[in-house]
Amino acid sequence: MQDWIGLIFVVLLVVGAIVGLKALSRPRKTTAEEFEKAAAEGSTMAGAMANALQEIVDPGFARAKQVQTEMKEGRYKKKKQDGKTEDTTGETND
Repeated sequence: MQDWIGLIFVVLLVVGAIVGLKALSRPRKTTAEEFEKAAAEGSTMAGAMANALQEIVDPGFARAKQVQTEMKEGRYKKKKQDGKTEDTTGETND
């Protein structure tokens, strides 16, 4: 009798594992707004540490991230919108 109980337990355990894995492997349907929100909030501690380490190892990485941000915002290599430019001395010219 105890052999049958053990066999039933093992079978239920295997079936439960298969059903659980099927449920976990199913893709979750998200809207574009949900995806954007999750991507904006998705900076984790591990990701932040990896970026910091990358900036230390590769000094050009920080500049590359800055350029990517400027290109996304549409202001890469553009002068200021107010019409004033700065000299190398820091003085403004009209």
